[in-house]
Amino acid sequence: MAEQIPDCKRFTGYKPCYPDHNCWKDGCKDMLPIGTRILIINLDAMGDVLMTTAQLPAIKRKFPESTIYWVTLKNTASLLHNNQYVDQVFEYNGESISILNEMKFDYVMNVDKSQKSCALLNLIAAPNKLGFGLNENSKIIPVNKGAYYNYNLGMDDHLKFKLNKRTGQDYLAETFELAFKNDEYVFNFTEDEKSFIENYKTEVGITNKDFVVGFNTGCSALYPNKKMTIEQHIKLIEKLLKKKHYKIVLLGGKEDTERNEQIYSHFKGKVISTPTTEGVRRGACYEDIADVVITGDSFGMHLAIALKKYVIAWFGVSCWSEIELYNRGVKLYQEDLFCSPCWKKVCPHNLECIDMIDLDRIVTEVKNFFKIIKH
Repeated sequence: MAEQIPDCKRFTGYKPCYPDHNCWKDGCKDMLPIGTRILIINLDAMGDVLMTTAQLPAIKRKFPESTIYWVTLKNTASLLHNNQYVDQVFEYNGESISILNEMKFDYVMNVDKSQKSCALLNLIAAPNKLGFGLNENSKIIPVNKGAYYNYNLGMDDHLKFKLNKRTGQDYLAETFELAFKNDEYVFNFTEDEKSFIENYKTEVGITNKDFVVGFNTGCSALYPNKKMTIEQHIKLIEKLLKKKHYKIVLLGGKEDTERNEQIYSHFKGKVISTPTTEGVRRGACYEDIADVVITGDSFGMHLAIALKKYVIAWFGVSCWSEIELYNRGVKLYQEDLFCSPCWKKVCPHNLECIDMIDLDRIVTEVKNFFKIIKH
């Protein structure tokens, strides 16, 4: 009907969707229905946001005609750019909250067990709320039955550290009342980024015939004990360089700049040290250069999974059972170490879980990967 606001994703109310066509007065020219309105709240770490993207295919299977909105932190929002499932990304700030408060959703799904995320779920107008909210005493609570197992993992150390064998994707699908089919992370480069990657490889002398090993050398400052020591990295790189046919690439974010400089100083001209201060998406471009990525449990690990790289990941502080590598990698951990995993920020046991990382095993895994893939 003329002069009605179209129920269409393209309509903004600000300017025409198509030149010389007034959708408001003349009706929608090319309707793309909004359908089921879904808001995802995910304000936690960047790796968690990447892992949550694995729920998007299942959401679309359940709600084929739908519009998916996502609210996240400023430093994480770019991870969702060029994502075919996400219609709009809101950065978590006062302006976005004021807009969200004026909207109505059919579903709101909160991933995070944090007060600010839970408070936001409480504020949003939606008849169906999934995940976690706050009670009247500002305590975090599960708001649907599907969230109970996920919630209990946070309450029961024995369940989380010793008994649980389910991946994060598995129990998050249950939290959101979705059919779990072990979908992959969703991350897409733009055409410009694909061109940048190819140009950079040419610039640093990498060809498709090279065996490229990437090192995510660090992790976030929140859990500093997830990373190997600089000395371990140097020793491991020395072992790999003795094989002569590997090209080594150092990867990381701005928090890893000094660390990478120290490692590179031992191998000037023998390894490639990628820039660390050019932002998240450019960092993803550099990581895409590698065939195999050696990493701790960090954002870099999740990015490697999203990029479908072969991942060799070590674990000590965190729970290896929750990570899905999609049959593209190996997880190294000390299953018989009584204190691991622990999720402690300060170690009372001299970081045995890191000290015991088997560097020779990593070299063997790299060799085995290239033996299968490159030949």
